[in-house]
Amino acid sequence: MDPHAWLARQTRWSGAEIGFWLAALLPFLLFPTYLTLASQIAITALFAVSLDLILGYAGIISLGHAVYFGIGAYTAGLLAKHGWGEPLTGLLAGAAAATLIGFLTGLIVVRVRQLALLMITLGLGFLAAEAANSMGRITGGADGLQGISVWKLFGVFEFDLYGYTSYAYSLAALFLVFLLSRRLVHSPFGLSLRGIRENQRRMPAIGAPSHRRLLKVYTIAACFAGIAGALLAQTTQTVSLETLGFQRSADVAVMLILGGTGRLYGGIIGAIIFMLARDQLADMNPQYWYFWIGMLLMAVVLFLPTGVLGGLARLVPQRWRTA
Repeated sequence: MDPHAWLARQTRWSGAEIGFWLAALLPFLLFPTYLTLASQIAITALFAVSLDLILGYAGIISLGHAVYFGIGAYTAGLLAKHGWGEPLTGLLAGAAAATLIGFLTGLIVVRVRQLALLMITLGLGFLAAEAANSMGRITGGADGLQGISVWKLFGVFEFDLYGYTSYAYSLAALFLVFLLSRRLVHSPFGLSLRGIRENQRRMPAIGAPSHRRLLKVYTIAACFAGIAGALLAQTTQTVSLETLGFQRSADVAVMLILGGTGRLYGGIIGAIIFMLARDQLADMNPQYWYFWIGMLLMAVVLFLPTGVLGGLARLVPQRWRTA
């Protein structure tokens, strides 16, 4: 099959995809009391999509992806705390800061593989968390960044406790980032990433410089993670050291395993499962809810090794296998 024709077919929207995004509007009508949770799910799903770009498509295993999430959060939070609370420019500033750090750290990350890659990304996460903690006068240290005041969205929509604005804002950002990611993975560049993931040494032989392309997608993923972090800071109006920590990086990796890597919808589905399970299990048993998350993860790995979405791919249209 002609590669261009194949890519064109992949970019077509299926009825299942359209239905999925329409269903994302249902919390406004059916679950208005859960809009705050829904906004957190949307933000987490965006973060998971950013990790899937480098893990699922480029094969870059990262245990420190929360670095860029936290940088976006602190950038937007500090701007809002010191007098500039306009949401959209704060979002762009968070994305820009994460993009810059992603590019600089990516120069090192893309040149190593396997165990060295794990250690470097893990080390970056520890360094970022300790740096934020040591700059307590700026970041708030262990107490977190307080006093964040975000202006009304477009000067009209206030970020209130009910979560209507927060969810609409977060869902819109998720959808736009998903569109960009979808276009990226279903392009010749996206195909080259899959080739690099399968065999990095062979790709330069066909004219695809692997390090340059890996650096590009790593920087893009850092940008998207920064957007997610900035969204969290603006919608919750607080930023803690946890945004940079290993736990957040580990959680988003779990979400990808649950949903399925190499499928953009896998990150979203995984985020939905994880966040809903955490919400319900934490209510049942606040101390041991991670035990049940571990059991859920083991069950998925044993019976659905390609994730929930991979299992569903046998029952639903082909679109869900590649999107």
